[in-house]
Amino acid sequence: MLERPCRHHRGTPPRLSLVLAAVLGVLPATPAAAQTVADVFPSVSDAVVVVQTSQTEYPTGSPVAPVSVGGLGSGVLIAPTQVFTAAHVVQAADEVEVVFPSGERIGARVVSSRTMQDVALLELARAPRGVTPAPLGDSDSVVVGEQVFVVGAPFGVSHTLTVGHVSARRTAPGMFGGVGSIELLQTDAAINQGNSGGPMFNLRGEVVGIVSYIITQSGGFQGLGFAVTSNLARGVLLEEPSFWTGIESLPTAGLLGELLNVPPATGGVLVQRVAQGSVADVLDVRPGTIPATIAGEEILLGGDIIIAVQGIPLGPEFENVGRIRDAVAIVPPGLPVQMTVLRDGKRLELSGPNPRR
Repeated sequence: MLERPCRHHRGTPPRLSLVLAAVLGVLPATPAAAQTVADVFPSVSDAVVVVQTSQTEYPTGSPVAPVSVGGLGSGVLIAPTQVFTAAHVVQAADEVEVVFPSGERIGARVVSSRTMQDVALLELARAPRGVTPAPLGDSDSVVVGEQVFVVGAPFGVSHTLTVGHVSARRTAPGMFGGVGSIELLQTDAAINQGNSGGPMFNLRGEVVGIVSYIITQSGGFQGLGFAVTSNLARGVLLEEPSFWTGIESLPTAGLLGELLNVPPATGGVLVQRVAQGSVADVLDVRPGTIPATIAGEEILLGGDIIIAVQGIPLGPEFENVGRIRDAVAIVPPGLPVQMTVLRDGKRLELSGPNPRR
């Protein structure tokens, strides 16, 4: 290393000092230029997909006849044949297709879903051509004020990028009447219908969140968007995967339970929709067929009310959901899954082979 100049001479000339420093490798390192969104986007854009679905709906009208309705969301390729998206995009879907930026279309199936945390995992029929999966980041390291960007298909306008910051970290109750909590990153990056399931990236090109929902009074984005953290998605979909029921439902607590004569101590969920080929479909679970509006919310009546699975009651506070999930997850394909429902005011036991592949 270079020594400090001795007191009895004037020291090494400045230019020579720089040369010596360069040779000896002691020049201070030049700070690496911070990456911008424009720098990072090209490296991750191919991994962002549009998720197109079709599912059975019962429109308002008379006579009421079921129709197939298309749905749209976003997602991100996180492994050669695996895509993260939002559970509410695919939970009751009869068919799922993923569209890549190149225009390549690949069929997919739901292999794991957590409606309470609003995340789902899709398995593609094959790997896309020439697409590198996006890396999953550590969402615990994300700080408030950090710049992030979201890529998705708002209102069907695919591959749209919006930029913002992490506004806050939130812990909220489980969604859709679920128990437990959900880890969220709040952002002011613009999010609209069609963005659901799309990735939130940091400036290292890592997925740190999966877009879930917005809070709005106008119906459009008003600066309050929320994404499920990548660590939560990784934990419930990859490390401790959950099965896909194919059921979209509503809790029968409060006014709805009173109208349906469900005892408060029983606990249950009113089935809204059932996806073709799902566990619920094999068990012949009855979906809702009668559109109605209760307390300003549009719902479907006439479906089964699920009160127990594998002999385990849901419980009035849904406290047994975790036990039920674990019990069904260990049922091998082909062996029976059992469900207890209320149908037409009567208790009914349903049973059928687990169709999971």
